[in-house]
Amino acid sequence: MSDVAAVVDDLREESGELDALVGGLGEEAWRRATPAEGWTVAHQIAHLAWTDEVALLAATEPERFGDEVAKALAAPEAFVDEAADALVAAHAPHALLARWREGRRQLDTVLREAPAGTRIPWYGPPMSVASMATARLMETWAHGQDIADALGVTRPPTARLRHVARIGVRARNYAYAVRGIEAPGEEFRVELHSPDGDLIAYGPEGAAQRVTGPLLDFCLLVTQRAHRSDLAVTAEGSEADRWLSIAQAFAGPPGPGRPPRAEQAVRGEQAGRAVRGDR
Repeated sequence: MSDVAAVVDDLREESGELDALVGGLGEEAWRRATPAEGWTVAHQIAHLAWTDEVALLAATEPERFGDEVAKALAAPEAFVDEAADALVAAHAPHALLARWREGRRQLDTVLREAPAGTRIPWYGPPMSVASMATARLMETWAHGQDIADALGVTRPPTARLRHVARIGVRARNYAYAVRGIEAPGEEFRVELHSPDGDLIAYGPEGAAQRVTGPLLDFCLLVTQRAHRSDLAVTAEGSEADRWLSIAQAFAGPPGPGRPPRAEQAVRGEQAGRAVRGDR
């Protein structure tokens, strides 16, 4: 099996797992707020549907995709929210789900049939087909985590997380660049322990800058789905420590991240008091 086919297979499985989570939800659950400020469960699926469709456009009509890049450059802080809002406003949950299913089906076919050596334009540098599939898997997992958190569901980690970790490591210098910080020239050693006990490692063994921890926690960190203080990811070396504070696996401007759990709990209690009218 080719590397592309293996990653696209994993993307299909990741999407199917999320589909099973949302497929039976009622209208009220689709309106439930997720940890992403202003986004409901419907917004999360709308975002995945939109990004799958944009990825399909980039792969099949790169000239038209240039128009999407222009929109992003014109409103870098707003274009993602605006796209999600538009789809949520235009579609009832069942129609939104159907649109996501159809878009990812088409993208699956295009990625599998792309000629060897194909480069797909994106909002950053062009990507290989395997890298595009990896990026889509990372987004699907991360937004699926938001939905799971909103629904109070714990998802067991899978071996597919190695793709999320890989893109998080490879995006190290991007996290510096998007903040206007010069990236260190030296390589880091990253050692992650998978749920089944395997060691997933990147970089030279003797590197002075080191990051270690559970695979799941590292993935939550680089997708900014949990605050660093709530995760068992550790750094040795000042640059590795700084990276863990700014790491992001996704394209676009720096994300706001998530507050620590203790702060989230306080915010939740304050919101509850406001609803009840407590002093």
